[in-house]
Amino acid sequence: MADAALFAGPQVRRLRKRADLTQAAMAARLSISPSYLNLIERGQRPLSARVVMALVEEFAFDPAALKVDEAIGGVDGLARRFADERFADLAIDREEMAELLANAPNAAAAFSRLYDRAGGPLETGEEPLTASRREIERWRNHFADLDHAAEALADEMRLSRADIGVALTERLRERHQLSVRILPADVLPDTLSRLDLHARQVQLSEMLAPASRNFHLALKIAQLEQRDAIRTLAQGARFDDEAARDLFARHLDGYFAAALLMPYGRFLRACEATNYDLPVLQRRFSVSFEQLAHRLTTMQRVGQRGLPFFMLRIDRAGQFSKRFVGASSARFVAEAASCPLWDVHRAFERAGEIIGQYVVLEEEGEAGGWFTCACSVEGTGDPGGARFAVVLGIEAVLAGDLAPARNFSLRPGDAQPIGPGCTRCLREHCSQRSLPPRGRKLRFAPLRRAGSPFEFDSR
Repeated sequence: MADAALFAGPQVRRLRKRADLTQAAMAARLSISPSYLNLIERGQRPLSARVVMALVEEFAFDPAALKVDEAIGGVDGLARRFADERFADLAIDREEMAELLANAPNAAAAFSRLYDRAGGPLETGEEPLTASRREIERWRNHFADLDHAAEALADEMRLSRADIGVALTERLRERHQLSVRILPADVLPDTLSRLDLHARQVQLSEMLAPASRNFHLALKIAQLEQRDAIRTLAQGARFDDEAARDLFARHLDGYFAAALLMPYGRFLRACEATNYDLPVLQRRFSVSFEQLAHRLTTMQRVGQRGLPFFMLRIDRAGQFSKRFVGASSARFVAEAASCPLWDVHRAFERAGEIIGQYVVLEEEGEAGGWFTCACSVEGTGDPGGARFAVVLGIEAVLAGDLAPARNFSLRPGDAQPIGPGCTRCLREHCSQRSLPPRGRKLRFAPLRRAGSPFEFDSR
């Protein structure tokens, strides 16, 4: 069931900034500690009823504003709507959107309602993906019931004491009378796995890497044993398109499979004991980098939270094919393409190597920035198949003691400024710029030894 806890970090932060208060000053007025207020603003602690009442009494805060913000989808929801080509000439940035949401939430809600009812942008065929992603973000990519069920099953199967593949195979044999068979690629030319109920077999392609074989076996267990629970979650979501519901259900299947391979409590303890050493975690749980990155975005169990990571998957053209914000406040996931100054693109040249970088979103006024790790992966676990770069990121302020960041300077002056893709980036004099920003008047500068020939009018 959905967690009833109320997370309202952005609203509280905007309220504090409008009152021109430090965190310490606001915490004193609310009779809470500054560290607790910091966790609330970061979305790592929910608002208690006492804190809500204190906000009402001290700041004349209207609790109804929380409902408005949630219905819109926050600043990210507005950003998605304002990204429409019809508004490109207005060059509305995130700061303006945040001000609109903070100062005129009902006007923002009215705009969102009209936009959504008008059908949004031109149909692209990706709208079911957007709707499914929005539902995942509403849950903060944490499904507590599935996590508990997977952890109980993992304990029953004793995955911590046996080879994971063997344990999964035995579960399918004993519980479902299904054997596992590895077949040649030419026998399964169009699929990597198949459930053949007539032959009572789970059939896997020989092309699957070991970590992907385990995941496909766990996926079959999810589909066989969690069908009702996943169907209930999917039916409870508000979708206009059944394709979006199917995508959401598929995500839940994969969520349970990952939770079975990396049971919550044991996985979190391993993360903390190793300071989130990514290669060690991969080997300990026999998972791929992409599977590990997925799992790290889900660690939001009440009273047992992990660090708030986000995860992206990028193709060679810089387009995002997966994006999970989890409990982070990452803005990377709101964009359609990446910045060439971001080192994630180097991952394609250095297969299997984890490439770290400290970046800051300059145009959005990010003070702390983000530490990101990227690694190239094969999209299906099939060697020679499609290749992507998977990116795992966390706020730099939280990354100082993490194993992946040991050899990196996280001083603010050492961050690499990046933008949201050339057509939306307003940074001037960028040597990597390939397109001018949408809606800006273009000028051509004289050709120089380095730098872009594009210049544009600032507003």
